[in-house]
Amino acid sequence: MNPLFSTAHAQTVAGEPSLTFNLILFGGMILLFWLLLIRPQSRRAKEHRELVASIDKGDEVMTSGGLLGKVTRVSGDYMALQVADGVEIKLQKTSIAATLPKGTLEQI
Repeated sequence: MNPLFSTAHAQTVAGEPSLTFNLILFGGMILLFWLLLIRPQSRRAKEHRELVASIDKGDEVMTSGGLLGKVTRVSGDYMALQVADGVEIKLQKTSIAATLPKGTLEQI
């Protein structure tokens, strides 16, 4: 008899789950993670890329900072946004959060 380890620790547990059960459980957790986190985020990113690609001169937009304005120039990754009469700001296209229906700025 070993004085450091009792024989009870050396015995296997009768209800130990099998390797197959562990693999199925791990695979289910990965599937759940993909369904709840990765898939919706990639869908939102795709929709935002399409929104940014569709921005054209004359569109009324809202930036992620909350500015509302009308697009006056588009060049590459940048654009000019008219926020008031005679006031124009330059910003990146990716900062656009949404496009607004035509005539929204006159109603505000």
